[in-house]
Formats: sequence, structure tokens, C-alpha cells
Amino acid sequence: MGIHLRDLASWAGNRKFIAGALVGLTLSIGILIGTVISGRVNATHSFLPSGAAPLELPNPVSLSNAFGAIVERDEPAVVNISTTQVIDKKGQPKNHGGSADPFHDFFNRFFDSPNEGPEAERSLGSGIIVDKKGFILTNNHVIEQATKIQVQLNTEPTLYTAKVIGVDKETDLAVVKIEANRELPVVRLGNSGGVHVGDWVLAIGSPFGLQSTVTAGIISAKDRGNVGRQFQHFLQTDAPINPGNSGGPLVDMSGSVIGINTAIMTGGRGYEGVGFALPSNMAISVYNQIVQHGKVIRGSIGITFTEEQSSNPIVLHELGAANGMVLQYVEPGSPAAKAGIQPGDVVTTVNGKPVKSGSDLVDPITQTAVGNKVHLVYMRDGVQHETDVTVEDRARLFPDRVASYEENDQTPSRPAAVVPADLGLRVEDIGTNGTRRTDFQNNHGAVVAEVDPATFAEDVGFMRGDLIQEIDHQQVISVADYRKLIEALKPGQDVFFKVLRHADSERMLTIFLAGVVPQAH
Repeated sequence: MGIHLRDLASWAGNRKFIAGALVGLTLSIGILIGTVISGRVNATHSFLPSGAAPLELPNPVSLSNAFGAIVERDEPAVVNISTTQVIDKKGQPKNHGGSADPFHDFFNRFFDSPNEGPEAERSLGSGIIVDKKGFILTNNHVIEQATKIQVQLNTEPTLYTAKVIGVDKETDLAVVKIEANRELPVVRLGNSGGVHVGDWVLAIGSPFGLQSTVTAGIISAKDRGNVGRQFQHFLQTDAPINPGNSGGPLVDMSGSVIGINTAIMTGGRGYEGVGFALPSNMAISVYNQIVQHGKVIRGSIGITFTEEQSSNPIVLHELGAANGMVLQYVEPGSPAAKAGIQPGDVVTTVNGKPVKSGSDLVDPITQTAVGNKVHLVYMRDGVQHETDVTVEDRARLFPDRVASYEENDQTPSRPAAVVPADLGLRVEDIGTNGTRRTDFQNNHGAVVAEVDPATFAEDVGFMRGDLIQEIDHQQVISVADYRKLIEALKPGQDVFFKVLRHADSERMLTIFLAGVVPQAH
């Protein structure tokens, strides 16, 4: 019995030893694993770059405060303009709608039209004070035909009578002056050449007579032409502009005026997201000439072109020019004619700068002082020529022109031939259906009797009454010649036309039209 007890005690002691050994082994393994992992973590930290600076949270910037500061500075120099007009209803019939032309009453949309009575006083628009002596820049359409012009300064009830210093209808700008017997606040005019599409802008004015109204938007496009007159190239904005904003400022985020709000494109009378402002650089130039000379003097050399047709790349290629504008008409006796320039020449550079748009050709000439010269490089028959041309006053060179050419209304005695149907041109010989050779100054060719809609001919710019003289540099004497040359054309081929077109009863424009022959249907 004693022996069994000793064996049992010995067995129990061995169990405790084994259990203790297992616990010790487990602790050892845990310590070892912790050491390895810690070492790896420390190794990772050791690879961090030394001297790394923590990021800092910048102070918040409030754009609303920036807008407010700009308005506070510029708004005192923005004025409200009212006029009294004597309206002759018989002499000035009004169109009360029904016109499909989106530019009908182009300028009348931007201010409240006068009442139907013999006199009306209305808040027609806005203006900006640009000289502390009381000189104000606004739109011509705001004060045009007004018998009395009154200006109301910001937050003041007094109406000051203004006198017109001068106007420029070509850019729709005008300068008026008030006598306030004190120095007035002025806006700061900026350089519109630094404007970028996407820049924030503010429009300030009196839409619908609501004085001191501010709206915000961005610059949507620059150098927007083909909207107004020849010399108007607008900044386009989506800042809300409404009737009464005309003549008010378009202001950038530095508080500088970079445009004069002038027009909107709309199907109704109000804002639809497309507004136009005359760039400040143009406004400054016009203002300086008006206050110095009472009018704007623009240079000219006596040339005529249409940008869309004169810059057709196929036409330029056929005439041997990489860039430029094709001249359609040269005024007889003009500086250009005296220098030997002819219709059909391609002007490629002016004063050493390449011509890539209509503005590149027109602006250097109009901005050159009368009596000075411009240097032109032009192509004729693939050969480059150079000449110096003396600039003259555009107003003297192009006085009021004769009414535009009207087509003969005689009823055709027989239908014109269709040649070919897929081009959409119906042509006839000179002398057919009432046309006379003298109508085309004794030139040869095939007369366009009709242009079918939605065809190649319409797309490239043909008009009824055009005289086709050449096709791909081959002479066209008659409809038979025209038919032969047209039938030789293949779909996908470039085709080039030389055309004479009546500008008025005395002038014939030389026009080049070109395109790709359509696939047969």
C-alpha cells in the first residue's frame, strides 16, 4: 500500500513538471514572435524620409466676400440712363412679331422700348463713368434718337441732363457727359486681351429699371464674330444680361471692367444664357477717338471679302496659299487697286503677321493712321507678291453705297436645265429667260437660275444669279461647257468654282467656292 502511494505521488509530480514545462515553452514562443514582429515594424519606420513636414490646413477663402468687395468698389461708377424720345409712328413702323429672324430688332431687345404715345421716358440702359469730370461710356442704341438724355448716379435721386460727345455705330458705343460740379467715382478699365474662357465675371446694371443689380457668370467664348456688325467681336458670357443692362460693365475678379454689356441672343425678350459684351480694348480705342476727334476714323485700302468663303481651305489650296483671305472685290481707284491688287488675290500676311482670320486682315488696316502704309504679302496664280499700300479714310473710300443688286423679276419663258441633279444647281446660258450679257458686264459663263435646298450647291454657298466662270480652273463659256466639266467629276473629289456675283448695280464680286463632290443617291 505504501509503495502504491509513493508511485502515485511520483506520477502526480511528473504531471506538474510536464505542465510547467509546457507553459514555459508557450511563453517563450510568444516572446520570440513578439520580438520578430516588433523588429519588422521598427525596420519599416526606419525607411521614412527624414525632415518630412506635416501638412497644414489653410485658412478658408470666401468667394462671396471677393464678389462683394468688387461690387462695393465698382458699383458707385455705374449709372442708370433714361431718355425722352419723340416717336414718329408713321416714319418708324414697328414690327410686333412674326419674324423668324432671331436677330430681328437686334438691339431693341436689350432695353425697354418706348411707350406707344408721342413721348416716353424710360430706363433704357446703363453706363459707366470713365472720367471723374463726368464722361460716361455706354451703348449707342441706348441713347440713339433721344431728344433728352438723363443720367442717375448710384443711390442718388438727382437726374443729370447729359449731352452726346460722339457715337460709333459700327461698334454700338457712345460717349455722353454730365455736369455734376464735383469729381465723380470712376471704374477701372482692364485689358480684355488677358481674359480667358472660364474666368469668373460680374455684370452690373439696371435690368428692367432695377438699378444696381449684380449678376455673376463666366466667360463662355472670346472673339465672337458674325453676331453684330463687321467691327464687333464680342466676349460671350452666361452672366444674366437683360433689357436695361446695355452699356453696363462686365467686371473681372480684379475689379477691372473688361467689357461693355451690349446684346443677348434670345427667342424672347429676356436672358437665356447667351450674352455679349464689347471688349474693353475696343471700347478704350473708340472712346479715345471720340473724345479727341468727335468720331472714329478707320483706315481702309478698298478691299472686300467674306470670311467664311474667303478662308475655305480647299480654295486656299487651289490658289497656292497655306493661309490667308481671298479678295472678292477691289474698289476701282482705291489704294489697293493703285498698288496692283486684284480680285482673287490671297492676302497671306499684313505687316509681317500671318492672316488666319478676317480680323487678322482688317484690324491692322483699320488701326493704321490715314496716310500711313501697310505691307501686304499676297498670292496670285501660285506666285507670291509683296506691296505697300497707303491707308485711306474708310468713310471717304466707301460712302453710302448704292442699294444692293435686285434680280430680274421677269417670268422665265422655259425651265432651266438641271445639271446635274445631285449638285442641286440649275443653270442657264446668258441671254436665256431675260438675262442680258450687259447684266454681267460682258463676262462669260453659266448663270445659276436656281439653287435647290439641302444640296451641295447650297452648302458651299451658291446663290441665284451667280455666274460660274471656271470649274477646276477650266473655263466655262456656256451650259454645255458646264455640263461637260460637271459630268467628269467623281464622288469624293474636291471641286473648285470661280464665280461672279452681283454686290449691287455697279459692282461684281469675284468669289471662289469649293467642296467635296457628294456621293450619288
